[in-house]
Amino acid sequence: GDLLFQVVFHAQIAREAGHFDFDAVAESIARKLERRHPHVFAGQAPGGAAEQARLWERLKAEERRESAGGAPGSLLDDVPRALPALMRTHKLGRRAAHAGFDFPTALSAADKVAEELAETIEAAGEAGPGAPRVVEEVGDLLFAAANLARKLEVDPELALRAANAKFERRVRGMERLAAEQGLDFAALDPQALEDLWQRMKSAE
Repeated sequence: GDLLFQVVFHAQIAREAGHFDFDAVAESIARKLERRHPHVFAGQAPGGAAEQARLWERLKAEERRESAGGAPGSLLDDVPRALPALMRTHKLGRRAAHAGFDFPTALSAADKVAEELAETIEAAGEAGPGAPRVVEEVGDLLFAAANLARKLEVDPELALRAANAKFERRVRGMERLAAEQGLDFAALDPQALEDLWQRMKSAE
């Protein structure tokens, strides 16, 4: 009910401003559904999932060209720039994959991660931490890792959130263990911190 109210409310505002009305909204979405699902509404053979994905992207590309007045557009044009970077990486990779530009297997995507990691280490050794080249290589590494996640059918945003939560849980546990021993967590040496980390990992 609340959702429907918002749709009607915005349609009414647009009608009063002379732009469109609720009927136009309904007609527009109906036309889009029919256009993007010819295997349902136009009697075309459905084909497999991969073929349907390719058809979907081709139809969306035609819509983008129409919106641009017939000018050729990119299959990436309507991937929102306001998305969080990791989520946008996932969508960019998926959009390119639907057009056939993708790693053939998850293993090949993993090879790309290893390649980008090696380039990052090399750049850091030559240019030093924080150098523009290192920033670029780290970006490539993160992009490759997100695409590996996509090939493994893992949402990278959710996976990273879970990893963040696990890290936070373990560090809080390390702090608790240190306090129980009367130790100043911030003053511990690297080996003592590693020992606490391993204790938390074993406890989980």
